[in-house]
Amino acid sequence: MKIKKNDIVLIITGKDKGKTGTVEKVFVKEKRLIISGKNIYKKNAKISRKYPKGGIIDLPMPINISNVSLICQACNKKTKVIADRKDKKVQRICHKCQESLDKKIENK
Repeated sequence: MKIKKNDIVLIITGKDKGKTGTVEKVFVKEKRLIISGKNIYKKNAKISRKYPKGGIIDLPMPINISNVSLICQACNKKTKVIADRKDKKVQRICHKCQESLDKKIENK
């Protein structure tokens, strides 16, 4: 899977089209991910131990990985990922600027 936790992604289809967010959780087998603050749905909950007040609850729902595009932190553009194998490790590289997507970029 080319998208990992804490990556910045752009939603390209759906009700949140054009919005960006960071990935909170990735479900590899289902090929879905949860983006913080996006794809929120309402749920009516009865009073229970889990929801002591009950009422309407906002739930972040998973979105299919094909509906998002990765944003490079170096060039701030949506990009495709190139997998480069060096020293028996796979490193993700931006297709546009050839920078590594795995290293943390500071001063932004």
